[in-house]
Amino acid sequence: MSIENGPATTGPVTARTVDVGGMRFSALCAEVAEPRAVVVALHGGATTAQYFDLPDRPWLSLLQLGARLGFTVIALDRPGYGESAPWDRTFDTPQHRVDATFAAIDALLGTSPRGAGAFVMGHSAGCDLAARMAADPRGNDLLGLELAGTGVDKQPAAIRVIEEIHRTRRPGGIRDLLWSPPDGYPPEVFGGRSLSSATPRYETVVVQEWPTDFPVLAEQVRVPVRLTHAEHERVWRTDPVAVGALGALFTEAPRVVNHEQAGCGHNMSVGFGAAGYHLGLLAFVEECAVRAGDLVTNSTKRND
Repeated sequence: MSIENGPATTGPVTARTVDVGGMRFSALCAEVAEPRAVVVALHGGATTAQYFDLPDRPWLSLLQLGARLGFTVIALDRPGYGESAPWDRTFDTPQHRVDATFAAIDALLGTSPRGAGAFVMGHSAGCDLAARMAADPRGNDLLGLELAGTGVDKQPAAIRVIEEIHRTRRPGGIRDLLWSPPDGYPPEVFGGRSLSSATPRYETVVVQEWPTDFPVLAEQVRVPVRLTHAEHERVWRTDPVAVGALGALFTEAPRVVNHEQAGCGHNMSVGFGAAGYHLGLLAFVEECAVRAGDLVTNSTKRND
């Protein structure tokens, strides 16, 4: 494995690429010398790692805020995105995506300190990879898991829009669902401009099978989980019954937190409410880091 450092972006963020088994992976990284923990952020569909580091808006950047608060943050271009796009077909199998992601994270971190450990968060379509990583046997060593902007049941209005898209082959209404309310986003990113990317072919299958895959994956997760839903979410059901049912799927998780993010639409990390969302996320990571320390201390005491 080889590592290349690219030119620095705004603030402490650096664009990097790594070689994993002959494939190149790209990421945006904000590393600190002695991190509290490492946060791995996985973007949603049709975008890139830039989703977590808006240019010229450092207060809305998960990477820059995390570094200020003592966390190393890695925003990885998911398999089939960024530098790994030429190997799109390699990632049709979910396990290949999981293995490649774990390998890319290890290559990016190298011998750098990881603090209390690694925490994985996923947004929207990125929740599939995040959940699969947590459900994998290696996921038991994670500090915790954050899933944002996802669910099992769609809102009736969203179902109608999606059915219309399938009928007419015109994608028009989907932007209104994902980018509502319009005044909640900086103009340079509203609608996905400046963030959009081609999607790997496996993503269609992920979207179709997620409602049935999610419950199976959830019951295999054995680390703390936070499920975040935007106040103005228009795709997934976020009523108390739906949210409660979603949390109940994590039968083996030691802790499950359901959280509504006030003032945000579906794309929480690029809206004007992003700082509030990221502060809450990092607070949960800190709680998981403290819990991990307690577990290690208690285990040591039992072995004395």
